[in-house]
Amino acid sequence: MALYYDDGTPYVLLGGHRIQLEREPFTEEYYVEKAEKELRETPENVEKGLRELRELLKGELDLVVPIEDDMFLMKFLRPCKFYAESAFKRIKAYYKFRLSYANYCKDLTPKATQATFQNSIVSMLSPRDQQGRRLLFVESGERWKPRVVPLAEMFRGVQIALESALEEPRTQVSGVNVAINLKGLSLSHIMQFTPSFAKMIVDWIQDCIPVRLKGVHIINQPYIFNMLFALFKPFLSTKLRSRIHFHGSDTTLLLKDVDASQLVERCGGTLPENEETGDIMWKMLCHYEEDFKTKISHGYVNNNNNNKC
Repeated sequence: MALYYDDGTPYVLLGGHRIQLEREPFTEEYYVEKAEKELRETPENVEKGLRELRELLKGELDLVVPIEDDMFLMKFLRPCKFYAESAFKRIKAYYKFRLSYANYCKDLTPKATQATFQNSIVSMLSPRDQQGRRLLFVESGERWKPRVVPLAEMFRGVQIALESALEEPRTQVSGVNVAINLKGLSLSHIMQFTPSFAKMIVDWIQDCIPVRLKGVHIINQPYIFNMLFALFKPFLSTKLRSRIHFHGSDTTLLLKDVDASQLVERCGGTLPENEETGDIMWKMLCHYEEDFKTKISHGYVNNNNNNKC
């Protein structure tokens, strides 16, 4: 269950860990050094990046975003190593994606994506690993019932989970691992996918969302998974393809890159099986419902969620 601090901020106790959205700036030496070494994050580069990105955004007259909000701009500057032009390109791609695929992005709030979490199809409710990374866990096999949670709703849930994590400065620096459990994947699951959907997902990951994706770990995949991966493979960049790892039922190599404390017991980890982590995470995210509503009001002026322009 979700618990609350005196100020109303929710947190969860799971497997002996206290887990919450960490939206405050980091001060720990580890993150300060990591940000400087890997992302060029110095006071000078931060000031220059913020200034230049604001100027670029002011020239994009039909794009409504909180230009004066440093936290918003940093979310895009960090994965782009404080190169303003690269961050500007990603911001435009991010919001153009929302226009092009409005049916996947309209009303993107926790309360509008309840089914995905309450059926524990998507969860990011685990402690950070030793490198500070979050883990996005997705059930795409026997636990996924497409009639209950359609593929479109699963993707909307993934967006909500990643959006929440990307509000965390520590996650912006350290990145995210993804683990996808495919035990029990069947032909009826595979038939939910199309080449156009596969291309959309890959484009979103590679060009739009401001995330440092450190690895995608495929777990318990049956032989039939080759049919599904064939849909995605033509669209993958060399960089992204190199970060996809196939583990089958052997978790030996998986546990070298993903902490056991981040995985449930059925996937070789130590998190308790009897916790409905997706539902708990959903209840915690609902605390930030109004923040999500504010975010979906941003975008290009013909954004379906933007009624002010």
